[in-house]
Amino acid sequence: MGHPEVDRAVTAYTALQPTLEQVTQDAVTTLTSLIDDAGINYLTVSGRTKSVTSFAAKTQRAVAAAQGAAIDPLRQITDLVGARIITYVREDVRAVADLLHENYTVLEDRDLGEETASAGRWGYASRHLLLSADPVGPDGALPPYEATRCVSVQLRTVLQHAWAEFEHDIRYKGTIPPEQVPDMDRRFTLAAGLLELADSEFTAIRDRLQAGLSRGAVTHDDADPRISPQELATFLAGRYASAGWSRTEHYEWIAELLLQLGIGSLEELSALLVHVDSAAVTAAMGYKYPPGAVRRLDDDLLASAGQRYVDLPGNARRRDALLGRLGRAQG
Repeated sequence: MGHPEVDRAVTAYTALQPTLEQVTQDAVTTLTSLIDDAGINYLTVSGRTKSVTSFAAKTQRAVAAAQGAAIDPLRQITDLVGARIITYVREDVRAVADLLHENYTVLEDRDLGEETASAGRWGYASRHLLLSADPVGPDGALPPYEATRCVSVQLRTVLQHAWAEFEHDIRYKGTIPPEQVPDMDRRFTLAAGLLELADSEFTAIRDRLQAGLSRGAVTHDDADPRISPQELATFLAGRYASAGWSRTEHYEWIAELLLQLGIGSLEELSALLVHVDSAAVTAAMGYKYPPGAVRRLDDDLLASAGQRYVDLPGNARRRDALLGRLGRAQG
């Protein structure tokens, strides 16, 4: 026989879930656009709405833990709408987290990897943020949790994600004989330590490769009117040595914009940017996160070409956002 409180909550959630499906889809679109616009490198942005079955099970556990105290599952279960952002290296996890803090009200921010490390252990590593679309109140109070206005976000590197998914699959979908649990725990701990080392090595590889790119020779194929993504990545690594890499698609995208601007070679691009104080432009933007190389170029093109850049056909969908940045870029 079901618990009346659980039954009421599940009935209410079943009616609410279709609305949350749209909230989830909108959240993924917004987050992807935000990270793309910032020029931060990432692997995937995905989302999921908690299933009715999962909600029912979590509600049942919450009611049991409450031991008769009143609870409100639709407000206390804060991961009804979830998003997951996978990056390549840990520095980009931090960059995305900073970006989210700048653009959302953050109700909660937990770095579970840091919590595990502070306990002297290796294991699950993921940064969890609970975002609200509602602003902080005039008294500095955070807004209350509202399922249709909040998103629970997981930030991980690709290696952290691989460990978490495999560990979850084994522990919750498989059956581990009791006598094998200690050895299995030891092996998972060993794997977590090795992956943390691999994460560090990936960062070192990226940093060394970026330094090498900034000194590398650049060639251009005269038969192609565009600057190739490889050429552009090399050029930007030299111009913005401290900036992180951007997604491959972003180099292709900005190369198309350059062509619309009449720029088809690195020589022409250099001439356009020669009088731009890139450090001053970046400072004027007031970023709270480290912008990627493509975003740095985007800002410099705004500062150099101004309204002409804003009015390019390829910028139609983000024209209003560019106009907002134009004043800062040229200020």
